[in-house]
Amino acid sequence: MMKFRQDEQSVLTDFGPADTLAQPMILQRESHHQETPWHKHKKGQLILALQGTVTSYVEQGMWLVPPKCAVWIPSQQVHRNAFAPNSDVCMVFIDVAVTRLPDSVCTLALTPLMRELILHIATLPIKHEPGSQAERMVQVLMELLEQAPQESFDFPIPEEPRLRDLARRLLNQPDDRRTLAQWAQDYAMSERTLARLIRQHAQLTFGQWRARLHTVLALEKLAQQRPIQRISDELGYESVGAFITFFKKQFGCTPKQYQRQRWQH
Repeated sequence: MMKFRQDEQSVLTDFGPADTLAQPMILQRESHHQETPWHKHKKGQLILALQGTVTSYVEQGMWLVPPKCAVWIPSQQVHRNAFAPNSDVCMVFIDVAVTRLPDSVCTLALTPLMRELILHIATLPIKHEPGSQAERMVQVLMELLEQAPQESFDFPIPEEPRLRDLARRLLNQPDDRRTLAQWAQDYAMSERTLARLIRQHAQLTFGQWRARLHTVLALEKLAQQRPIQRISDELGYESVGAFITFFKKQFGCTPKQYQRQRWQH
C-alpha cells in the first residue's frame, strides 16, 4: 500500500554519512533489499540502479529508477526509497552549489560512458587532490549529468485533495479499470470537471495519468522477474495481448524485448 508522509517529525535529516562530508561529489555503491524511512539530505542525491529497480517516493509523486537510468532528488527534498530484492545501487551525492541539475525530482537517462564513470569514481578514495585525475573525472561527470535527457518514469501525485485521494486509490488498486465517469461519481462531480482537474494539476489527461502509473508499475514488476501473465492480471488488463499492446505503445517493444535490452548485459 502506498504510504504518504504524516508529519515533519517523521522525517530524518542528514540521513547517511555523505551529508557530513565536505566534498562536492561523493559516490557510494551499496546493495539494498528494503525501504528507507522518510528523510532528506543537505546534498542532492542521484540514485543509479545497476541491478534491479529503485522506486523513490516524494509528496508529489513516485519515480521509478530502472537500469540505465538514475533519479535526481534535489537538496532538502523529503523522500523515501524502496529497493527491489537484491538491488545493486550507486548513490551520488552532489553539493547544490556546484551543479546546475534541476531543482525538482526527475529521472535521467544515462549513457554507457556516464555509467562507467560513476562506477569507476565510486572505487576511488572520497577525497580528491586539486587538479588530480579523479577531480577531472568528477568535473566531466558533472557536465554530462547536467546535459542528460529526462525520462517519463514517474506518476504525479497532485496536492489537490480529491486527486490525491484518487492517486492513492489507483496506486493501491492498479487493476481497477473504472472509467473517468465512474470515478467522477465517487467525488460527486461531473466527468468534465474531474477531467479538467486532472489536466490542471497533473498536466495529463486521465488516460495518460493512469497509463503513466501502469508504466511505472509494469517496469517495477518486470525487474522483479514476475511472469507477463501475472503483471497483466495485476494491472487489470483483459488479456496478456492487451497488456503487450499497451507496453509496445509506451516503449516501442514487447516486455520481453525490454527486459533483454535493460536487464541483460
